Amino acid sequence: MGKVVTAATVSLDGYISGPNESGFEHLFAYFADGDFELRTADPNISIKLGEADYRFMRHFWDRAGAFVAGRRLFDLNDGWGGRHPMDWPTVVVTHSVPRDWMAAHPDSTLTFVTDGLVAAIERARALAGDKEVVVASGKISSQCLELGLLDEITLQLVPVLLGGGVPLFEHFKAPILLDGPTQTVQGNRVTHLRYAVRKPA
Repeated sequence: MGKVVTAATVSLDGYISGPNESGFEHLFAYFADGDFELRTADPNISIKLGEADYRFMRHFWDRAGAFVAGRRLFDLNDGWGGRHPMDWPTVVVTHSVPRDWMAAHPDSTLTFVTDGLVAAIERARALAGDKEVVVASGKISSQCLELGLLDEITLQLVPVLLGGGVPLFEHFKAPILLDGPTQTVQGNRVTHLRYAVRKPA
């Protein structure tokens, strides 16, 4: 069974987007800063990385077998048109299934789970097989941390201060310790970092 991991591109002051969904041109500038193309399932999305960034991201994507997202991310992206750009089977945690959307996307590779995050992770593990389950950053990854479900955190740390917006993690009831970084890769205006989540003894 693969690990449960989260990954996010984050500003130096800890935000995955700036105020009013801003700042993405700074956070993801490294997606168009190289000669190595990372192909996606969406022909309209072209990612051109530097060599170090490409090798890190390619390895991360190859390890992944399923993706877990919340309803907010699903709505922001209109369900990625029914298929995640990374072509991962995707599980959406939601209070209600969007029936009209499903009818409009009969070939969708998305699964909707309405009985909680633990059930969604279990469903994603079944879809992923021996590969890793990637959990969307933000609220979902924070909940996974508090539930003891998350094994690893991968950060793409970008040298920009956004000054506010959506934080990578929410407030926790108690400190959560990490080990590492277990890997550090310097890319083009981004530093890739991997941390293991320390499990209670």
